[in-house]
Amino acid sequence: MKESSDIIKAYKEAVKEGKKCALATVVKVEGSSYRQPGARMLVTEEGQLTGAISGGCLEGDALKKALLAIHQKENKLITYNTSNEDDAEIGLQLGCNGIVHILFEYIDDETAYNPIELLKQLEKERKPAVMVSVFSLKKYAVQLGTVLFYRDNQVLHPDKIALELVSDVAIVLKEKSTVIKTIDAENGSEALIEYINPPVSLIIAGAGNDVQPLVTMTSILGWEVSVIDGRSTHAVAKRFPEAKNVLVSKPETFLANTVIDSQTYFVLMTHNYQYDLQVLKQLLEKDCPYIGVLGPKTKLERMLQDLQQNGIVVTEEQLSRIYGPIGLDLGAETGEEIALSIVAEIKAVLSGTKGTSLKHKQGKIHSTTIHV
Repeated sequence: MKESSDIIKAYKEAVKEGKKCALATVVKVEGSSYRQPGARMLVTEEGQLTGAISGGCLEGDALKKALLAIHQKENKLITYNTSNEDDAEIGLQLGCNGIVHILFEYIDDETAYNPIELLKQLEKERKPAVMVSVFSLKKYAVQLGTVLFYRDNQVLHPDKIALELVSDVAIVLKEKSTVIKTIDAENGSEALIEYINPPVSLIIAGAGNDVQPLVTMTSILGWEVSVIDGRSTHAVAKRFPEAKNVLVSKPETFLANTVIDSQTYFVLMTHNYQYDLQVLKQLLEKDCPYIGVLGPKTKLERMLQDLQQNGIVVTEEQLSRIYGPIGLDLGAETGEEIALSIVAEIKAVLSGTKGTSLKHKQGKIHSTTIHV
C-alpha cells in the first residue's frame, strides 16, 4: 500500500506540473525475481521514478520503455530475462534466474478510470480490494492494461473484458490470494488478478521515548500508526510527527475511537502495568491477530494470573495471539534495536512466516503466484 500511496502522490504532483506519466507493473514472474506480480513504478516524462519493479537492475531500461510508452501514448509489455548471463546490454547479470514481464501503461489524464484513478480507490476505505491487469505475451499484441477495480460489490472498469472476470475477482477477494488467469491461450492473453490488503494499522499503547523509533520505522513501511497514552505530557503530536493519531486516553476508553480489522496490530508498552493490563483485558474480546506485550515473560505471566483471579480465563486461541516478550530474538538492547525486533516480528506474523534466517529456508524466498 505504501508504494501505491507514493505513486498516487507523485502522480498528483506530475499532473499539477503538467507532466505526462506511465505506470510500470510487474504482471508475471517465471522463476526468481526481486519483486513479485503487483509491484509498480510511476515514471514521469522527465524521468522521475516512484516505486520499484526490481532491486535496481531493470529500472534503467524500464525508464526508456516507459518514456516510449508516453511518447507513443500506448501500452507495452516488455520481458526481461534475468537469468541470461550474456545479456550485458541492460545490466541484468545478477543471477536472479527469472523472467519478469512488465506492463507499461500510458496514463491518459482524461480517461475516467485510468490505472492511477483505479489505484486511488484503495485509499478511500480500509477494506481489501482486487485490481486486474490484462496483458498478452504475444509480440505486437494489444495490451489492455489495468481494466478493473473491485471491492465488495463495487466494480469500476474501463474495459468490457473486465465484466467477464468479475466471478474470478470475487473468488480472489474471498480467498485473499493473487492469481494469474489465462483468458485466451491462442492469443496469449492473461490477467493478473491482484489481491490488495489495506495498510497495517498499528495501535501503540504508550508514548515513552522508546516508542519514537518504533513509530519512525513503521511509518517508513507505510503503516498507519496511532499512539495512545494516559499521560498528556507524553502523548503529544510533536513527539510523534509520523504518527497518524496521537491521543490521550484512560485505559478504560482506550478502544473508544479504534476501528479493529484483520490488519490491526497492537503493542502494549506504556511501562505502566495496570494500564497495559486493562488494555489487554479489552483486547482479548476483540478479533485482532497480534497483541505484543513489552517486558519480561514474568510480566505476561503475572498479567494472565491477575486476569484469571478476576474470572477471565485466557483461551489457547487468545493466547496464540499474544506475543510476550514482544519481538524476535535479535539480541536487541537499545530503543532502536527493540523497535527493529518488534517490527520484524509483526511483519513475520503479517506474512505468516516464522521470522527465521533465509539461510535455513527451503525452496524459494517468495511464494509463487498461482496460475489458473
